[in-house]
Amino acid sequence: MKYLVTGGAGFIGANFVHYVIKQRSDAHVTVLDKLTYAGNEKSLAGLPEDRFTFVEGDICDEKLVGDLIKDVDIVVNFAADTHNDNSLIDPWPFIENNILGTYHLLQAVRKHDKRLHHISTDEVFGDLELDDPNRFTETTSYNPSSPYSASKASSDHLVRAWIRSFGIKATISNCANNYGPYQHVEKFIPRQITNILSDVKPKLYGAGQNIRDWIHVDDHNAAVLTIIEKGNLGETYIIGADNDHINNKTVIEMICELMDKPRDWYEHVNDRPGHDMRYAMDSSKLRRELGWMPQYTDQAGMRDGLKETIDWYRENEAWWKPEKAETEAKYQKTGQ
Repeated sequence: MKYLVTGGAGFIGANFVHYVIKQRSDAHVTVLDKLTYAGNEKSLAGLPEDRFTFVEGDICDEKLVGDLIKDVDIVVNFAADTHNDNSLIDPWPFIENNILGTYHLLQAVRKHDKRLHHISTDEVFGDLELDDPNRFTETTSYNPSSPYSASKASSDHLVRAWIRSFGIKATISNCANNYGPYQHVEKFIPRQITNILSDVKPKLYGAGQNIRDWIHVDDHNAAVLTIIEKGNLGETYIIGADNDHINNKTVIEMICELMDKPRDWYEHVNDRPGHDMRYAMDSSKLRRELGWMPQYTDQAGMRDGLKETIDWYRENEAWWKPEKAETEAKYQKTGQ
């Protein structure tokens, strides 16, 4: 099986590459990545040279994309700009990469008659009230809150339109917020971990009541591989780990405790503009039809996942340290 993984030097994409090569001995993976600030070629270190190829390039490069896609069996599209705060400062990269980039991939997949799996997010659905008992499903209406989530919603609609209008072979997955190794220090969980490792108090946005259905990146990628191998073409699958009862305040307290700090060893900072309150994912379709189950589920499972993640950042300071000071300087400008 020959994979083209776009955005494969980013957080989830790099973990997917490691996961597939480890789990499937016959897999060859080509990574296409633009190496923006969120892409790091060092995240792909140690992969076997005979089963892995790296190409630096842009998914908006029509010729390059076409040349790569014609020689693979499947395209797995992780390529995206993904940070809500950054999209409020400058929306254009999100429009260009997430919408136009997806368009170029779709056209190449259509031309060469290849399979596509498109990675999306829970944020396309907007948010739920804290006391809302419902969860997002595959039929939930889209209601994005930021330029980032709107651009991802647009890319999902493009994929569905190409499936219906042109008959391309594609599937879509919408996943909850990920955590784990190789995640940029601007993101919530690695920011708190690396703050403590730098002897700086973690930062909690607002009152910390916001809830995310946190999922370990390995659980996410196990679901993606399951969809690729067993999923029905044209279908969308929700991916979640049943962690939609754990708010940000609890997450920070868990991290502090796991890192031998008092549970309240953190500072409140300005809340994020347009901060969604709650995400919750109903992955029953994926579990029922394809047999996938998350490993790091509920609070006990998340503690295990956080402990492994903390250990990874502790052991890989050379990976995250170069970006830390610049990232924190940007947050300080916004009072965060």
